[in-house]
Amino acid sequence: MALIVVADDELLLAEMLAAVLEEAGFEVLVASHGAEALELVTKRKPALLITDFMMPIMTGLELAEAIRADEALGHMPILLLTGAQGALARQYPHLFTQVLDKPYSLDALVETVVELVP
Repeated sequence: MALIVVADDELLLAEMLAAVLEEAGFEVLVASHGAEALELVTKRKPALLITDFMMPIMTGLELAEAIRADEALGHMPILLLTGAQGALARQYPHLFTQVLDKPYSLDALVETVVELVP
C-alpha cells in the first residue's frame, strides 16, 4: 500500500481526500500546513505529496521548492490541488508534477494519483 501525504489547511477537505484515497487502497497522512507536510515527507518518504497552494506557515510553492532542493526527496511526484493559483503554479513545471484545478472530480483525482504513484 503506497503512502501519500496530503497537505491542506482546510481540515474537512483534507479529511475527505484522505477518505477517498484510503478507499482507493492508499495509506494517507494529513498535514495542516506546508511545514508539517515537509516534516512528514522527510520522515516517512511517501510515494506522493498532494498539496494545496495557499497554506499558513509554508505555502505549497515553498513546500515544493524545499522538496525539490533535497536530493533524497527531489524525485517525489507532487500533485498540486489549487483554485485561483493554478495559472501561477503552472509557471513552475519543475516543481509540480501535475496541477489539478478546483473544482475537480474525485474520479479525476484518483485517476491522477494512480498515474503518479509508482
